[in-house]
Amino acid sequence: MIEKKNSNINKGAVILSLIFVLLFFFLIGRYFYLGWTGQAEGVDLEKMADEQWTKTASLDANRGTIYDRNGKAIAEDIPSYTVIAVLNEDYKNHIKDPAEAASKLAPILGMTESRLTDLMSKEGLFQVELGPGGKKISHSKMEEIKALDISGIDFQRHTKRYYPNQDFASHILGYTSNNEEGVRTGLMGLEKYLDEYLQEEDGSLKYKSDRYGYKLPDPKEVINEPKHGSSVYLTIDEKIQLFLEQAMNNVEKEYDPKRMMAIAADPKTGRILAMSNRPSFNPNTRDITNYTNFAIGSAFEPGSTMKVFTLAAAIEEGVYNGNDKYKSGVYKTKYSRVRDHNNGKGWGTITYDEGVRRSSNVGFSKIAKEQLGFDKLHEYLTERWQFNQKTGINIPGEASSKIQYQREIEKLATAFGQGTSITPIQQIQAATAIANGGKMMKPFVIDRIVDKNSGEVLKNSKPQVVGNPISADTSKKVRELLRSVVTDGTGKNYNLEGYEVAGKTGTAQLYENGKLMRGHDNYIFSFLGMAPADDPKLLVYVAIDRPDLDDEAYESGSVPVSKVFNPVMQGGLQYLNITPDETQEKKTTEKTSNNLKLDDFEGQSSIGVKKELEEKGMNVQILGEGDRIISQAPYADTMILEGEQVFLRTEGKVKMPDLTGMSRSEVMHLAQVLDLKTPEFTGNGFVTIQSIKKGSIVKEGSSLVVELKSPQEALQQQEEENESDGEEEEIRNN
Repeated sequence: MIEKKNSNINKGAVILSLIFVLLFFFLIGRYFYLGWTGQAEGVDLEKMADEQWTKTASLDANRGTIYDRNGKAIAEDIPSYTVIAVLNEDYKNHIKDPAEAASKLAPILGMTESRLTDLMSKEGLFQVELGPGGKKISHSKMEEIKALDISGIDFQRHTKRYYPNQDFASHILGYTSNNEEGVRTGLMGLEKYLDEYLQEEDGSLKYKSDRYGYKLPDPKEVINEPKHGSSVYLTIDEKIQLFLEQAMNNVEKEYDPKRMMAIAADPKTGRILAMSNRPSFNPNTRDITNYTNFAIGSAFEPGSTMKVFTLAAAIEEGVYNGNDKYKSGVYKTKYSRVRDHNNGKGWGTITYDEGVRRSSNVGFSKIAKEQLGFDKLHEYLTERWQFNQKTGINIPGEASSKIQYQREIEKLATAFGQGTSITPIQQIQAATAIANGGKMMKPFVIDRIVDKNSGEVLKNSKPQVVGNPISADTSKKVRELLRSVVTDGTGKNYNLEGYEVAGKTGTAQLYENGKLMRGHDNYIFSFLGMAPADDPKLLVYVAIDRPDLDDEAYESGSVPVSKVFNPVMQGGLQYLNITPDETQEKKTTEKTSNNLKLDDFEGQSSIGVKKELEEKGMNVQILGEGDRIISQAPYADTMILEGEQVFLRTEGKVKMPDLTGMSRSEVMHLAQVLDLKTPEFTGNGFVTIQSIKKGSIVKEGSSLVVELKSPQEALQQQEEENESDGEEEEIRNN
């Protein structure tokens, strides 16, 4: 029995031993098989292990930086961070006390402690993002959180597009955003126009790590270098651009215009030093209400700034004689009638030089028709000044012009800036010839594009002469006349102390659906100026559309324009180290104090005072039958501009003068000196109809009603009358 039992045990041991031996050889065989083939039921074990132990990190590339002309970044990528909280307790650094961590983070992230505590108390997660307050925070805020030394708090690094100067040249720069694939692209301005150059390509870093993500002693790193976007250098000067932005902000706040546009340029090279629009926007927040760069993308009637180019053409052709005289007020031809901007009142018989200073529509109509000729003017407008084609400035959005030049009235109107529509950048290009000895320079904003990875210059812009419409002698003569516009004409608001500014004012009324817009608010006021006049270093154009000017829009429209032009021109010249002329500053001050301040004339001879004031360039009317002055308007010590109306009241009966062509303020002065009730006005501009007839005896306390019309309204009325006359003539001929 015992022997049988032992025999069974031995058999069992042998069988068990055989099983272990077979299992051993199977495992050994399997080991060598896996080691030899690396395969297990179709699974690549080596690849699986490599994937488990290999980590990949993204190496962020930066989108190309946009710089001003001095290398100051005005659009760049900066680091941003997302705050994360590690919750896995197996990880060495994890959140140990959610409530305590929340109390420290809440004030910095702008989130409630309860919300943060809930986020950091979630179960089953390795980590959580502390959003929205913890998303894309700045570097300084990241450092502030890091200084709290909270266990389990970490950061994920990103980049974001940043515009350090906020609403600074925003219509030039544009902005970026992520597309549907999550790729950041440019959506406006240069960010879109140069996207292929600015676009970056992220790199990668592969390395071996443990299960917690820590690098192994031999991480076997494989680096795919990031490719940064190219660097773009502009002609924009940050300092001059800031002068412009600040001035426009001030005017926008004070006058609330519909839109504004301004350009500052180097007339010697065509480089655009500053350009801005209102409404504007901050590309960091993208609060956009206007997507149009009006400075290049809006064509409108320039108004009297166009007279600069008509004048230059006439001088170049040798047909202009500034000392010749003509009758101002109204210019009648067989088919047309043109009125001066004081509604046809004019200034009597004056020289053409004085017509330039007073911005006489009649004078420039006569130059166009009788001296230069319509065909020659058209040649200058299209072939020499190139107003019929885009400038080709190297930023997107340039609009086309429209030359209205069929009927005689259109040809006359184009000569003084009505009817035809051109863009501000076209005026800047043409004006470079006035400032630059006859050489017309193509405007440009992009100076060069440089590959940041290799340093290779991919694109490079150079100053380019696009025409020589006039000679150096003509450009000098035009600047002299434009200087007189600023010292003695319509541009006095732009006469800077210490700097000789040459320029031309402009006023144009707007059209809607092909019809002239009515009302005193519907004007674009502008100024095209350069300085120093003898050798301009800076050229500035400013236009303001429908500023809020109460009831005297047409008369005071140059004020808001000057509040942009003057600080930009003066600040720009000082920044460019153009030294003020102390002699000129003294002359300007003396002229202002001597010529434009009214004395008290009560008791003096009206004839003597009238002669004295007229010698100083004033327009004087004596009201009454006596010799001695008993009252005056404007009052004594009032500062007035040369050419303004002065009323002198004497004893005796007063006959109502002809008010035609008077401005609103002149009518108010008249009512004041005659002791009338406050006048009632309809319309805006200059007087066309008066309720108290010319020549009737005026009684104190009488009521006066006048109808006003703007020069543009009068022009449109004349066009309609001409059309009606043409229809009547056609009927008679038939």
